[in-house]
Amino acid sequence: MSAIATPSGQPLGADAGAGPGSQPDPVAVPRGRRRTELLMLIFVVGVVLLAYANVGLGLNGKVPAGLFEYGLAFAILVGAAHAAVRWLAPYADPLLLPLAALLNGLGIVMIYRLQEAGRGGNPGIVISTMSSSTTTFQVVYTAIGMAAFVAVLAFIRQPRTLQRYTYTLGAIGLALVALPAVLPDSISEVPGTLAKIQISVGGFTVQPEEFAKLALAVFFAGYLVSKRDVLALAGRHVLGIDLPRARDLGPVLIAWGVSLVVLIFESDIGTSALFFGLFVVMMYVATQRSSWLIIGFLLFIFGSFVAGELFAHVRDRFVVWLDPFKYVHTIGYQTSQGLYGLGFGGVLGRGLGQGQPYLTPLVQSDFITTAFGEELGLAGMMALLLIYGLIVQRGLRAAIAVRDPFSKLLAGGLAFVLALQVFVIVGGVTRLIPLTGITTPFLSQGGSSLIASWMGIALLMRISDTARRPAPQPIQDEGMTQVVRAG
Repeated sequence: MSAIATPSGQPLGADAGAGPGSQPDPVAVPRGRRRTELLMLIFVVGVVLLAYANVGLGLNGKVPAGLFEYGLAFAILVGAAHAAVRWLAPYADPLLLPLAALLNGLGIVMIYRLQEAGRGGNPGIVISTMSSSTTTFQVVYTAIGMAAFVAVLAFIRQPRTLQRYTYTLGAIGLALVALPAVLPDSISEVPGTLAKIQISVGGFTVQPEEFAKLALAVFFAGYLVSKRDVLALAGRHVLGIDLPRARDLGPVLIAWGVSLVVLIFESDIGTSALFFGLFVVMMYVATQRSSWLIIGFLLFIFGSFVAGELFAHVRDRFVVWLDPFKYVHTIGYQTSQGLYGLGFGGVLGRGLGQGQPYLTPLVQSDFITTAFGEELGLAGMMALLLIYGLIVQRGLRAAIAVRDPFSKLLAGGLAFVLALQVFVIVGGVTRLIPLTGITTPFLSQGGSSLIASWMGIALLMRISDTARRPAPQPIQDEGMTQVVRAG
């Protein structure tokens, strides 16, 4: 009987590491770095508990009575999210979950601080739009948000499967954006403002635009992947810039028109800027032509100027932006109080529980960053912006690493929309740009923004897991043959 041999002629029983015909050593599989994620989550829980304790000490010199309960609930939630990532996305980026959890936890701490103002003998004035159970509701919203986070990871195993539903999700996104405009003001208008951005029925409130941005990000990614070759074609060359062909301006003009409709009929400058900016930037990423950025910027500036001339509620935003202290007793009161708070905080802040952020209207939602600026100072504000910047950086890193064009565009769009949302609201409250009514992701009071933000993080982690997951290893013994002589 002859020996058993491989196709190269080497006996099977020979040393696998010797000779030119030996099989290569197995390729090392990249580690998922879940242990790093767990250690960072433990650190996050510690930071949140320390901040929570500092609020009580700053308010009345006592550790808050609910420290253990809230701390345990928060630890269980982030632990469950971590376990889900280990199971469903073991190769996902290890920083995204801890960074988002830190923002979420600090948001709960600040909402508790604002809730306790003027209650139980604490200094300050009771905020009429907050109840004594607001913090508990925010923890519940956090639980729902993390459940949505796990659901996205469980049901979307490959991000490119979303491309099949490009136009369906586009229709859903547009419907969610338009819905508040067609509802009665009593249901859709935010009290004290002219913005129609919510649906409030029986004490339950939802902001459809928060979920619309996710659906539209998928739609933009799917549409631009299929049309990018056409949109990338150059027309005239002007001042060193390749302008697009006139026939290709249709999509950006339609997006511009929709953003103006939102601005006019819903009095929502923030949502208008967010969606149009998202489309223009994703178009730039898809085509690599800076002319789209220039055209988009000029269209938005022109539209905002015309709307400011025709509609009083838009004009008021620009008037307050230019000189809020001139109208400190009327339309500029909110912005002025926020600026006073930031100035009062200085570089290092007054300390948690020791400022007066409750004097600013809607400080728990639109102006929550001014509360952090007053009590944690410029240093605290910069730390929060750095956390947001790290999330955006990790999202863009996932976009660069993944090979699928649709996933690249989607990750880039999700990272950018987070950056744009933070820029719009923080720039508005600091008077860098006109103020718009938009939430601060993970920090502001409310469920819609928090749940949608966690769903966005889940999509980024799924794309990151797809990019970092090692390719299937070839079977080492594939192609081996056995020669047997009949006896």
